[in-house]
Amino acid sequence: MNNRLRELRDARGWSQGELAERLAVSRQTVNALETGKYDPSLPLAFRIAQLFSARIEEIFFPDVT
Repeated sequence: MNNRLRELRDARGWSQGELAERLAVSRQTVNALETGKYDPSLPLAFRIAQLFSARIEEIFFPDVT
């Protein structure tokens, strides 16, 4: 799954650690999300969307093959 997480985080000037604190996850989880190595659970996806005032579909989208 692809996502715009890094772009949204950078636009707010947050480090991975700061985003992790806001989401109550580890910095490693944020890194794995940003690099596409980990897909968020639905509750986490909703927390991310709420934090960025966006719909889940505006942040996460399927790989196009």
